Amino acid sequence: MPNTPVNLGLPLSPQLPCGIAALPALYAPNEPAARRTLEFFAANIRNGNTRKAYARAAVEFSAWCSAHGITHLPQLQPVHVAAYIEGLQLAAPSVKQRLAALRMLFDWLVIGQVIPMNPAGSVRGPRHSVKKGKTPVLTAEEARALLDAIDTSTAMGLRDRALIGLMLYTFARVGAAVRMQVDDVFVQAGRTWARLHEKGGKQHEMPCHHKLQAWLDEYIKGALAGAGKGPLFRTAAGQAGGLTDRPMSQADVFRMIGRRAEAAGIRTRVGCHSFRATGITEYLRNGGRLEVAQQMANHESARTTGLYDRRQGQVTLDEIERVAI
Repeated sequence: MPNTPVNLGLPLSPQLPCGIAALPALYAPNEPAARRTLEFFAANIRNGNTRKAYARAAVEFSAWCSAHGITHLPQLQPVHVAAYIEGLQLAAPSVKQRLAALRMLFDWLVIGQVIPMNPAGSVRGPRHSVKKGKTPVLTAEEARALLDAIDTSTAMGLRDRALIGLMLYTFARVGAAVRMQVDDVFVQAGRTWARLHEKGGKQHEMPCHHKLQAWLDEYIKGALAGAGKGPLFRTAAGQAGGLTDRPMSQADVFRMIGRRAEAAGIRTRVGCHSFRATGITEYLRNGGRLEVAQQMANHESARTTGLYDRRQGQVTLDEIERVAI
């Protein structure tokens, strides 16, 4: 049987909730296998980004199997998975992610009695240890320059300043920011708070810095006409500068940040996560405590928060300048 995408013909929709039109034939030799694989993506994985990444890994492995004459799940052995992992020309984190995806998928198929054992269970991925994150970080001066360069005479300007300020001062993930509704900005005990919708359906409430409080207030009153419902951060309506009723996507935010950074003359290649990392670094540089930063960033582990701390990088730069040649 050729390893090509097939239409499942099941009562459930054959389209996966991850942008793939149909299951590759490796995972659909019969109805139980196809249904169980579909359930893995539709029911077992709730995070949309994880679902897409794991689906991509499953499809790529299926293509590799097809190229090596493996067309049925029962044919798979640990040596096949090991050979696939060994041949990946990717960075260690990407290889480990693909191996994790296959392990989880095959575990799900084993539990569903589709295959007798997990062929990826005994395969070891590459060693990878990270003590410092790779997210580009702005200096305090660069962050201020970027914010000051935003023209706030338009609705888009008010929106962009408020959104960047939110990620900077609350350490918010971009995914949490774009999921916010207008009523997620609220007043409690005389202070404006932001309710962030984090991964896993968790809600995380943070008090707003006085600058962020003013920016959010100006944005909601000036660009949303005091709207009490709907998405907080909305897409632009053409070149007119107005806003629609549709929420921004993470890709929208990424493009906006690129435009704002270029306009401000920022040479650092910033992304959505840069403001989270910049906020954490500046908080710690000004005497903040790591355990409090962990709570503010809503991290499960202080080690994760530490990856965003770039104070040591600044010390290294200062010391290297002592080489006065």
